[in-house]
Amino acid sequence: MKGINYLLIITQWVLLLGACSGSNTSEDDALPNIVLIVTDDQGWGDLSIHGNENIRTPNIDSLAYEGASFANFYVQPVCSPTRAELLTGRYHPRSGVYSTSAGGERMDLDETTIAEVFQQAGYHTGVFGKWHNGMQYPYHPNGRGFDEFYGFASGHWGDYFSPKFLERNGRLVQGEGYIVNDLTDKALSFIDANQDEPFFAYIPYNTPHSPMQVPDRWWNQFEGTELEMRHRDPEKEDPQFTRAALAMVENIDWNVGRLNRKLDRLGLKENTIVLYISDNGPNSWRWNGGMRGRKGSTDEGGVRSPLFVRWPGKIEAGKQVEEVTGAIDLMPTLADLAGIDMQPRHPVDGKSLEPLLLSDNPEWQDRLLFAHWRGRTSVRTGTYRLDHEGRLYDIRQDRGQQQDVSDQHPELAKSLRDTVARWEQQVIPEHPEAPRPFPVGHPDFRYTQLPARDGAAHGNIERSNRFPNASFFTNWTSKQDSITWDVEVINDGKFTVDLYYTCRPEDVGSTISLSFGSHSVETVVGQPHDPPLEGMEHDRVERIESYVKDFKPLDMGTIELEKGRGTLTLKASEMPGDEVADVRLLMLTRIE
Repeated sequence: MKGINYLLIITQWVLLLGACSGSNTSEDDALPNIVLIVTDDQGWGDLSIHGNENIRTPNIDSLAYEGASFANFYVQPVCSPTRAELLTGRYHPRSGVYSTSAGGERMDLDETTIAEVFQQAGYHTGVFGKWHNGMQYPYHPNGRGFDEFYGFASGHWGDYFSPKFLERNGRLVQGEGYIVNDLTDKALSFIDANQDEPFFAYIPYNTPHSPMQVPDRWWNQFEGTELEMRHRDPEKEDPQFTRAALAMVENIDWNVGRLNRKLDRLGLKENTIVLYISDNGPNSWRWNGGMRGRKGSTDEGGVRSPLFVRWPGKIEAGKQVEEVTGAIDLMPTLADLAGIDMQPRHPVDGKSLEPLLLSDNPEWQDRLLFAHWRGRTSVRTGTYRLDHEGRLYDIRQDRGQQQDVSDQHPELAKSLRDTVARWEQQVIPEHPEAPRPFPVGHPDFRYTQLPARDGAAHGNIERSNRFPNASFFTNWTSKQDSITWDVEVINDGKFTVDLYYTCRPEDVGSTISLSFGSHSVETVVGQPHDPPLEGMEHDRVERIESYVKDFKPLDMGTIELEKGRGTLTLKASEMPGDEVADVRLLMLTRIE
């Protein structure tokens, strides 16, 4: 047996020498591949391994059975903050993230991202899914260390079936089939293409975030079924929403199985670290282990997430980790596991989990982890959580936060309240919502997308929905109305302008212009395009977000933009009908 293994090692060594002339790296020293899976609005309880009898998630569960499972892993209450923290290793207020739309989701440009760390170490880097940390380059994924991007940069999407206006490295494309299946297809192709070199694949799925859309194959298993397990306050729960969320998670599980099989077939499983987390608590009241809170809350139910880490032969199968850990730890952990020197521009808040993963009796000092959102901060110790109202709970005995024990531990409660106050003073900017313009025309990137989400409506114009991310502008009924974007042109240049619009036949003929400083471009809306609203036909429960339409590009011509900050303004000078048009986005493309 020893001879056979030795022969295999020699054979692999020779093949490696042939592929990489002059290399002296053995297979044991090869850089590990990384696959980081992040789900959107999936609660800790939305997994069969955590005791939920409503659902079956064998492929996700297998990551825990074959690797390590973390019992006290924490993220932030909502999407963008968590994503910023796992990308930078720093608490999200430090990186300038204070919102989930309209620019507040962007990480400051002097942050070092995990993708940059791995890219500089020779990895091929790709992201497939919901980015939600900046759309315009260099906030765009291709400007933050990712060689390949397929997905969308907004906080949520309006249609999950062959959706329009996805992008691939800045260029608009249409999706192919159900979005999570499609994102997985692209990730699998990336793994195929880079199987002979180290790769970092970040797969941030956008489900089970609403709208609640899932193919029949998964929905039919849940429609009309009785839920075995309910939220601790069942009167709050919408069972139909729960069924849809669980069906979407089972679809994720199927796609995780596809990823697992791909790594196995390519012989990459042994040298690939696979991680699985969610970005916050569940997006509805449903079974979640009896914890208090859901998405948006700084309580246990809003910030406790699964974390499974599989690395066969390195991480013991079935390992249970009880220590308090968080999203801020992922960047230093993965760099450590890969043997990469991070060299971040700013000190990170996270710490490497390598000792917890690779050692039987690790030395580990107890620490504090903070959760913060919309002025509310809570803090978790190894035993307790101080909630945002200053109440203290023994989480080891009371995961549901039912019994305030502040009176039993007054000194600890006071100390933690003082610690929270100091943390907020040190970490949260004094003016977190200072306006930052949207960059246009970076010389390293051809495309600048300016969606309705990032614009401002004036006059009669309204958003199609109060949630900006997948919205469009409508009710453009006057020549005094306008749409503006606060932008900074990075470099002088000429750009083609495509306006994605709809217009009723009776309103054709408006003359519209786009201006910036002394330059402008003008055209006539000469073709009707009046498609119906879409999305509701796929919804399993009524949505709260905007419906969508099949917006059509209108070539407005070419505009010259001069370097500097200013207002990009869209207006109408002639309007023969009752309305001008509905507007989804502007796409500016630099002319080479």
